[in-house]
Amino acid sequence: MHAISLTPESFTPERVQRYNRPTPRYTSYPTAPHFSDAFGPEDYAAALGRAREAMPGRDLSVYVHVPFCRRLCWYCGCHTVISRSAHVLPRYLAALDREMGLVAGHLGSGRRVRQVHWGGGTPTYLAPEQITALADGIRRHFVLDDGADMSLEADPRGLTRAHLEAARAAGFRRISFGVQDFDPHVQEAINRVQPVELVARVTAWAREVGFEGVNYDLVYGLPYQTPASYERTLDLVQDLGPDRLSVFSYAHVPWLKVHQRLIPDEALPDGAAKLALFLRIIERLTAAGYRHVGMDHFARPEDPLCQAQDAGRLHRNFQGYDVRGDLDVLAFGASGIGQVHDVYVQNRKDLPDYYEAVEAGRLPVQRGIRLTEDDQRRRHAIVRLMCDFRLDWARLGAELGLDDARVYFADALVRLETPARDGLVELREDGLVVTDVGRLFVRTIAAAFDAYLAPGAASPQRMYSKAV
Repeated sequence: MHAISLTPESFTPERVQRYNRPTPRYTSYPTAPHFSDAFGPEDYAAALGRAREAMPGRDLSVYVHVPFCRRLCWYCGCHTVISRSAHVLPRYLAALDREMGLVAGHLGSGRRVRQVHWGGGTPTYLAPEQITALADGIRRHFVLDDGADMSLEADPRGLTRAHLEAARAAGFRRISFGVQDFDPHVQEAINRVQPVELVARVTAWAREVGFEGVNYDLVYGLPYQTPASYERTLDLVQDLGPDRLSVFSYAHVPWLKVHQRLIPDEALPDGAAKLALFLRIIERLTAAGYRHVGMDHFARPEDPLCQAQDAGRLHRNFQGYDVRGDLDVLAFGASGIGQVHDVYVQNRKDLPDYYEAVEAGRLPVQRGIRLTEDDQRRRHAIVRLMCDFRLDWARLGAELGLDDARVYFADALVRLETPARDGLVELREDGLVVTDVGRLFVRTIAAAFDAYLAPGAASPQRMYSKAV
């Protein structure tokens, strides 16, 4: 896929205002706000049973959510539990182990785990020996493939070499460090101070102990970021040379995440400034040898993400962009979201509720949804659009069992007429292609296929962050 070649002048104020509106990130479809509280443990158990009977050979991905953090980052949009005491961990690890046993009992044996990811929170809040024990628990309940793609997130603060050695010995191959920004003023404004020397040290440790991939998470649109300050951050990133980067737009949703009110609105860049910043990020990273993958990832050309994008096999799920779209995702831990065949399921978010269910021997389900046939078709179209930035009607029809995909998605094409006139997407007889300008608003373009956002549906204004 070619590199984006744009300038800030490509984005008029009118265009930014029109398309920089609250829109889902489409890590799922339907999106999480449309999950139902009426979906309970019995529904999840039934979904696991259907998967066992209908797809006994389908492989698995295991996601483990470790919600604990030692301090609150004010920009954070994740589900976290702030605790400075490690005494919270034994009960949580015991609950995770019991939950894995419950799910394994419903799913049965014979399905191999090809992928493992630990997120948070802070997975490296665990002590080294607890990292080992949790990984052993996964192997005890499931058949973990010898070549499984195992990755985890890590906070450089409080991280020791022993943590990294334990994770690598447990089979983890990739690690993602939350960097966000190297500017001290920005770090203070988001309550996450971590000097570049610290990030350089843990990066060196990760490579020394044998991690095959080191990823940095960056965020643009944070308070007090300027073009000049982010140039310095990009200089340092280029010097440290991570294998992948995830560059996220800061989602300022203080009505959903109350702690974000600690960030003054006047310190945040507006939509046009954020766009200009991201364009410069794209320019710098592509010049440094990275390829722009999907909406917000960057990787070396030899990286599996780039190869998957070239082959049309890139996928999108709750962990972002991925190379495996053929796996059921089993999620464990408070607030974890899984996907099993035609079902999304989310665990209870609050620890007391999560413990109450698991310790009573019940699946800790808070909400979920069973997808209709239309949901599954629209999900497929949205994923392909978010990954490939194009749709081919003949191919899409063959994949979805449709005589004419263009006719089926006629409602989406009507909603795309204005973006097409504005140069965001090209509508063709054989499909559609997102333009370079449109790629930066691909969330908004994908929303045309979202039946839950159709005219007359509930307004997304209080559910989602802006597209940029």
